Amino acid sequence: MCLLRLSALGDVTHVLPLLRTLRAAWPELALSWVIGRGEHRLLAGLAGVEFIEYDKRTGVAGMLAMRRQLAGRRFDALLQMQVAARANLLSAFIPARRRIGYDRSRSRDLHGLFVNERIPDRPGVHVLDAIGSFCEPLGLRQAEVAWHLPVSDEAHAWARAQWPLDEVRTLLVSPCSSHVRRNWRADRYAAVADHAAARGWRVVLCGGRSPLERDTADAILAAMQAPALDLVGKDTIEQLPALLARADLVMTPDSGPMHIANAMGTKVLGLHAASNPARSGPYSNRRYCVDRYDDAARKYLGRPAAALRWGAKIEFEGVMDLVTVADAIAAFERYQADRDGGDDAVQAPPQ
Repeated sequence: MCLLRLSALGDVTHVLPLLRTLRAAWPELALSWVIGRGEHRLLAGLAGVEFIEYDKRTGVAGMLAMRRQLAGRRFDALLQMQVAARANLLSAFIPARRRIGYDRSRSRDLHGLFVNERIPDRPGVHVLDAIGSFCEPLGLRQAEVAWHLPVSDEAHAWARAQWPLDEVRTLLVSPCSSHVRRNWRADRYAAVADHAAARGWRVVLCGGRSPLERDTADAILAAMQAPALDLVGKDTIEQLPALLARADLVMTPDSGPMHIANAMGTKVLGLHAASNPARSGPYSNRRYCVDRYDDAARKYLGRPAAALRWGAKIEFEGVMDLVTVADAIAAFERYQADRDGGDDAVQAPPQ
């Protein structure tokens, strides 16, 4: 069987429960996964899976190279779990008898031309559950959600070395999404971080090596009154899950680190206005998320969120200003109250 999901970091974590379901049903199943380069690095070490990298910068030449790599092979089934035009075209270079894709309501960019079977049309579900339903045409159901990200001992050791092993709670701020209009203002991150510091928390910043992430972190640090540990640009993709696992709470917009943190069992203070947390928020628990998606729908589209197509993005300039500092502090205090009342004393079930 071949899985096709190239990107992004958060989305490939949503595939792991499906992979566990397939492996539980068929322990000897030969599994291949066509995946992007950075996403492969996140999942390197995942046992029992052949990874086939595709670099989107290589275009059709890379697709032809992949076809040569697969010469002489034919999969029993291809699970085509990405509807972007590039992924649709790439799927045509993968020889497979059964080609399972999304239902019509989720299809776009001519997706239907590249598949011969579809998953059930089940509107209003989280992205992870939609991906999980790819096993249903095969006669299975995803009854359990388990990630088990492959994180090395070396990565955990690196994360443990970044701050002391003590009783101080840690707020990890991962401020940037690759979708820039999902990002919050630096002074607002700083205000919430200062609030956490005043409550006795350690504040840590993390992020990648892009100029946007460095500039955002510098602006947060400049606006903060309290000190913070700056780890932006210092971890690798392989170390990121271990770093997120060390935090008590991760504050972030809709981003890869949100979903990686959730997969590692860390609670997330998610900041949502441009995207719907019911569809793409942290899967396990959204109790500590800020949800201004409906406000955004009414302001920018003139309709309530319930009237929008499921999964609609509202990525307008300034949309994240609907998320206030007071909103985020209230979410932080919900977490603090739950912890002080006993670990996981109050938990909202997955929506």
